[in-house]
Amino acid sequence: MYQWRKFEFFEEKAAGRGGGGGGGGGSSSSAAVPAEIAGRVTCCSGGRGRVAVGCDDGTVGLLDRGFRLSYGFQAHASSVLFLQQLKQKNVLVTVGDDDQSSSQSSAICLKVFDLDKVQEEGSSTTAPFCVQILRVFTDQFPQAKITSFMVLEEAPPILLIAIGLDNGFIYCIKGDIARERITRFKLQVEAAPDGSTSLPITGIGFRVEGQAHQLFAVTPSSVSLFSLHVQPPRRQTLDQIGCQTNAVAMSDRMDLIIGRPEAVYFYEVDGRGPCWAFDGEKKFVGWFRGYLLCIIEDQRTHKGTLNVYDLKNRLIAHSMPVGDVSHFVCEWGYIILIMADKKILCIGEKDMESKLDMLFKKNLYTVAINLVQSQQADPASTAEVLRKYGDHLYGKQEYDEAMSQYIHTIGHLEPSYVIQKFLDAKRIYNLTNYLEKLHDRGLASKDHTTLLLNCYTKLKDVEKLNDFIKDEDGIGEIKFDVETAIRVCRAAGYHEHAMFVAKKAGRHELYLKILLEDLGRYDEALQYISGLEANQAGLTVKEYGKILVEHRPAETVEILLRLCTDVGDPTTRRGSNSMHLLMIPSPMDFVNIFVHSPQYLMEFLENYIKAVKDSPAQTEIHNTLLELYISNDLSFPSMSQENGFESHNITEAKGKQTANGYRSGTREKANVGKEDTKLAKNIVDRRRKGLALLKSAWTSEMEDPLYDVDLALILCNTHAFKDGLLFLYEKLKLYKEVISCYKQAHDHQGLIACCKKLGDSSQGGDPSLWGDLLKYFGELGEDCSTEVKEVLTYIEKEDVVPPIVVLQTLSKNPCLTLSVVKDYIARKLEQESKLIEEDRKSIDKYQEETELMKREIEDLKTNAKVFQLSKCTACTFTLDLPAVHFMCMHSFHLRCLGDNEKECPECAPEYRSVMEAKQKLEQNARDHDLFFRQLRGSKDGFSVIADYFSKGIVSKTTVPPENGR
Repeated sequence: MYQWRKFEFFEEKAAGRGGGGGGGGGSSSSAAVPAEIAGRVTCCSGGRGRVAVGCDDGTVGLLDRGFRLSYGFQAHASSVLFLQQLKQKNVLVTVGDDDQSSSQSSAICLKVFDLDKVQEEGSSTTAPFCVQILRVFTDQFPQAKITSFMVLEEAPPILLIAIGLDNGFIYCIKGDIARERITRFKLQVEAAPDGSTSLPITGIGFRVEGQAHQLFAVTPSSVSLFSLHVQPPRRQTLDQIGCQTNAVAMSDRMDLIIGRPEAVYFYEVDGRGPCWAFDGEKKFVGWFRGYLLCIIEDQRTHKGTLNVYDLKNRLIAHSMPVGDVSHFVCEWGYIILIMADKKILCIGEKDMESKLDMLFKKNLYTVAINLVQSQQADPASTAEVLRKYGDHLYGKQEYDEAMSQYIHTIGHLEPSYVIQKFLDAKRIYNLTNYLEKLHDRGLASKDHTTLLLNCYTKLKDVEKLNDFIKDEDGIGEIKFDVETAIRVCRAAGYHEHAMFVAKKAGRHELYLKILLEDLGRYDEALQYISGLEANQAGLTVKEYGKILVEHRPAETVEILLRLCTDVGDPTTRRGSNSMHLLMIPSPMDFVNIFVHSPQYLMEFLENYIKAVKDSPAQTEIHNTLLELYISNDLSFPSMSQENGFESHNITEAKGKQTANGYRSGTREKANVGKEDTKLAKNIVDRRRKGLALLKSAWTSEMEDPLYDVDLALILCNTHAFKDGLLFLYEKLKLYKEVISCYKQAHDHQGLIACCKKLGDSSQGGDPSLWGDLLKYFGELGEDCSTEVKEVLTYIEKEDVVPPIVVLQTLSKNPCLTLSVVKDYIARKLEQESKLIEEDRKSIDKYQEETELMKREIEDLKTNAKVFQLSKCTACTFTLDLPAVHFMCMHSFHLRCLGDNEKECPECAPEYRSVMEAKQKLEQNARDHDLFFRQLRGSKDGFSVIADYFSKGIVSKTTVPPENGR
């Protein structure tokens, strides 16, 4: 033990520091027991910010932080033997001699004082309230000399009091002392080895573990342990050596400490623990904040020395000579020694900064590190000590040892502080080690990763680079910034390592970037994409699809088909109406990657629509295919413009010229004539496909097409795709535009055939097309007699154009002769003559009938009417009075008519039908929409107007009354 270093980590404190008193240490500044305490101090106890001292005159004094007497009181009549302040309650327990005159009862009493309740005892003194007084000795517990005393607070107000005696017994009192609800029992330690007498109890100590309560008992020749939680209490002997009084203490881990001349022993529940060989008679042993306190008396000089041992760090934290110490106690964070002459020595621990400064001055960095670690200093303080030690070693050029210290500061010391010291090329190995540790602890930044990888590449240490990058064959989490590692490895030419990192981190886009841009391994890239899940594969193809299509177009199309149709996974293949259709990528997401390869885009979309019949993107797909099919040079300029590609770049690659992304009609025709046979055949095939798509995506059963009609019209018109235009105009019922197409092409037979198809009103056609066709031939300015005759035949058959209009229209063509319309006019005149004759006959008939009606009405107005019926028309019985005769020559009994005397029951229905027809006609006259619908739907509008006039509907006018009458 003499090899232990000695330090001055403690110092004497002035009495009353913080509450009054002088300056620094030394005997001159030592305090003393107040003069008010006249008796000899027999016991003392700390707790709750006060020190209680008991005297041989029976008084107890309570000292404050400045060792001034707060107040004192007479606790016992004769003397105070032992006392203890409780921690959980402000209670003082004392054992003293009350010097009873009666010899029959014991004078030793145990008293409990409540220090919170102070009772007045006159004008100058106060005393706490005595809660309870107990006789220590009774008939069952014979009297003996008390050698030790200790109180354990279980759960207030329950106390466990142990009283050690010189006869080898321990008396225990347990319960609520204040209410005297207690139990007493005694424990016996074994007798002396020679069996002559019992050995005194020199020390006791409580150990509490949960609900288990144990009691250490020390005699001069043994150490025992009582288990109080079992009944009866069980004793076990821990050792056959003991100690004298005052050399017993308990550590903060509740181990028993006993001091003997040769050593200090520690005891646990299962026996002797560590032993520390400190020579000298141990007058006092104590424990303070993890330090072992020993007052050792020199046998020759009989002078005492206070040693404070730091057992963890194996050093003497303080050593100083002391006088004749009678008691010592710990309170307020100080070690307080009460001398025999009533002087008080107060010793306090220096702060951590002072202790470290002391060690740093002596360059004792290892001791400083052990000190901060043992005293559980905060990590930042520990790191600061390690940094200083590292700086010390670095200054001595012990770089490896310095780095080992800097590594321990990771997490608290800024890494740049260390990195700057080791940037020299000669120290690159140390720097590499430090950066590796940073990454191991997950504290490395992107810059640290860059620096470490640069270290590896400069050292050309492939093995370490493999260990860092591949992390034991890929097991474990990535401990560095992925993008930084990939960037550095790519820049240094370590592409395989960069690929490994990207693959392990799941950064598929970076993995493919290396494969395609750095290594040009297109087949491997395609294989890698095939192994990805659909979502991720779609994202990577979107990003790198242009490169793949440029170098491996067919394989790329195959992968895209698998992604968009689930062809490769029969378990997920869905039906036509499955919601799964919405979960897979749309082919339109990948259109932009084919910007330089429209032929493969066409192939991709064709295969897709064959596999998927009800895609949500059908309209967009058909629009794109129409652009590809109808375009003369297999391009789709709208898409290339959207993606920021100049149209002239595309045409330069193909060796063609365009204007603003569109070919002009004139240049198209010129270029088509120059294209070779293969290109011409390709155009024909594509347009055949385009027409088929237009028709299949807009069948007669569909109300709307599965493509954008406006876009289709623009495409067909821009690229002069006549068949497509005709189909679209016909579907849109733009029959006049269909006729215009044939007119522009000068296709007379096509015109006539188109009019036969589209001018048939029975099939929903427009008959006015024949008039337009006749007008065209009339304004043609060339001989078209054959076509005109064919048109006139159909016009005559359907009677869609009046003859006068035919003559007026055809008369404008100077190349047509009268012979063209001679037969037509002759037939029409003959028909008209027959109609006129029939109309004249009808007029004569209606005039005769009208004249007859007028005469009959006049006769009814001017001449008498003779009624000759003798029978009732209703009941056929003989007509008698009262009777009713009607002008229609019907007669009825009045009783047969009932309430209706103004109408003939026989003629009334016919009359009503006529009146209802008249009212209906008048209502129709007010329904203008009906009139115009009939007018538009009739072949001869004039006949509709004439019919309205004939019924007297249109000719009727209502004259408003004058002057409100």
